[in-house]
Amino acid sequence: MESIQAIKQRFGIIGNDPKLNRAIEKAMQVAATDISVLVTGESGVGKESVPKIIHQLSHRKHGKYIAVNCGAIPEGTIDSELFGHEKGAFTGATQTRSGYFEVADGGTIFLDEVGELPLTTQVRLLRVLENGEFIKVGSSKVQKTDVRIVAATNVDMFEAIKKEKFREDLYYRLSTIDIHLPPLRERKDDIHLLFRKFASDFALKYKMPTIKLEDTAVAVLQKHRWNGNIRQLRNVAEQISVLEQNRIISAAVLQSYLPSGQSNLPAVVNSTKSESDFSNEREILYKVLFDMKSDLNDLKKLTMELMKTGNVSQVEKDNESLIQKIYGEPEPEANRDNFENMEILAIPEQAEQIIEVENNDQDKYHFAEEIEEEETLSLHDKELELIKKSLERHQGKRKLAAAELGISERTLYRKIKQYDL
Repeated sequence: MESIQAIKQRFGIIGNDPKLNRAIEKAMQVAATDISVLVTGESGVGKESVPKIIHQLSHRKHGKYIAVNCGAIPEGTIDSELFGHEKGAFTGATQTRSGYFEVADGGTIFLDEVGELPLTTQVRLLRVLENGEFIKVGSSKVQKTDVRIVAATNVDMFEAIKKEKFREDLYYRLSTIDIHLPPLRERKDDIHLLFRKFASDFALKYKMPTIKLEDTAVAVLQKHRWNGNIRQLRNVAEQISVLEQNRIISAAVLQSYLPSGQSNLPAVVNSTKSESDFSNEREILYKVLFDMKSDLNDLKKLTMELMKTGNVSQVEKDNESLIQKIYGEPEPEANRDNFENMEILAIPEQAEQIIEVENNDQDKYHFAEEIEEEETLSLHDKELELIKKSLERHQGKRKLAAAELGISERTLYRKIKQYDL
């Protein structure tokens, strides 16, 4: 077996940190087996190197190696990309297509950002991991594949499982072996080594002298947090190599290329805070909706009284407090102008019901209050009602119903299952 140092040279890995060496050692040990591997670590730490090591040291090295960025493929097409589809399976499927699992038979598939997979795709992936079987989109034929799966993620998987965004059984099936790559801030002795390597590479690329850091600049380099890890360090080295005329870089110059304060790089947001924020926004939205509902009811009452009496001045006098509530508390003249210019809108059916109520000597507000009691603000009920009506109108044809509702057929199918229609 090759030594760790030889593997580093072969795959261009720079650094001597014990945690990095341990990760490479685990990759070398597991390569000879077909065990599933999950590579974890922050964005930019170089997780893509581990599956390459595993593939090249395995008996599958002569087979295909396919890297798939799961986060970059739209939810509607990811099943087709991974497992293939039959001709006519969906709009635009003009011919049969082989998916990655069929193409990579006998080789290795690297699923980067596996935490971004939709739940429906996770079920299909679990089946592949358990018995090597998959079904193309639009087909009923079960196919077999012999593929080694290596996955990677920068998501907190236990938090994703807790939120039901990732299947727990799939996580344990993927993470038979868990290889963690440390962030750059935990490899302080490797930071300057990596910077020198990048500076040398860019000097060759742009045909210019190599930049060098003063001792004080090295100290600044090692103290920086590097939220973007190796990717960010490489970016800084390239900027300095291209822009600086003086090839000896001082601490002040280096500091000018480092972001100050909090980083704007993508990061995992604290889930508890996020859920709390959404909850507060939802409460505020409900309050606004109920206030609007109350104002609408008040307007109905005023409208009915105007229809009954036709006397604007008398209605305004009798309902002074109600008008102030609706229009605020402007000057009396402005208030009167607003009220007198208010349009009275009512559909014939409502007008007939209003007159009928008045003729029966019932409370003149009864009709408006009855409407108020029957109205509902439940999005769930409204959505269910719209879906039912659309399906009935189109005799159960999901494609036509989905087009009318302005959603995809896949989304409609999921809603039908959700509401048990």
